[in-house]
Amino acid sequence: MAGHDTASLNQTAAKQYRQMMRIADGRYLVDTESETARRVHRIFNCMKPYAEQSNQTGTPFDWQITVIKSKELNAWIMPGGKMAFYTGMADTLKLSDGEIAAVIGHEMTHALKEHGKKKAGQQVLTRLAGKTAGIALQATTGVSGGFANLGTDVITHYGVKMTYSRSQENEADKGGMQLMAQAGYHPQEAVNLWKKMESLKSNHNFKNIVASSHPTNKQRIDNLQKLLPEATKYYKPNGACSQTANQP
Repeated sequence: MAGHDTASLNQTAAKQYRQMMRIADGRYLVDTESETARRVHRIFNCMKPYAEQSNQTGTPFDWQITVIKSKELNAWIMPGGKMAFYTGMADTLKLSDGEIAAVIGHEMTHALKEHGKKKAGQQVLTRLAGKTAGIALQATTGVSGGFANLGTDVITHYGVKMTYSRSQENEADKGGMQLMAQAGYHPQEAVNLWKKMESLKSNHNFKNIVASSHPTNKQRIDNLQKLLPEATKYYKPNGACSQTANQP
């Protein structure tokens, strides 16, 4: 029954993803040619086999990523492995290949652990189905404006309005570090990523520490440091991506 539910949810998510990406493509916001886009796709494709090996949902995923032209620091994934990566994430933070892998691994783990399904299940995507085109078409500044608020129950943002719990975020960090390590990227790069996020904009204040559903950047860095020894056990210097992986 769980597999069937997962398959149905993934199919609905895939339909909405295609609809969103058609709109983005129509606005010339899908990036397939830049060096950033080529790097993101290469790293994503290197990591896919390891993500598939980790899939315990009972339903194979049709993994897909779209690179979106936007200054926004953002990446998100939908049930079933449909992901978007915004160019601002890599360009503004000047991410290494390993740091991009940390973002991708984190998002892949959200999908593999079915955090979107656990959050709200089929009702989320049923609501989303009726809103997708309308919300996206109302945007006047492109994807970063219209899509940033689209499907917030199933889409994760690197800004402030993320909807997963702290425990789910920690689980995604742990799984993401393992995936990137298996693929040939040193898990230290995940720590480096969040140090860059903290350097750009610190969110470590009393309100976020106490009330936020997400760990602050500093809390995440501390947790990643604790996870690093275990994640390093999965590190394969000769993994599929090791020829292109940037080492710390």
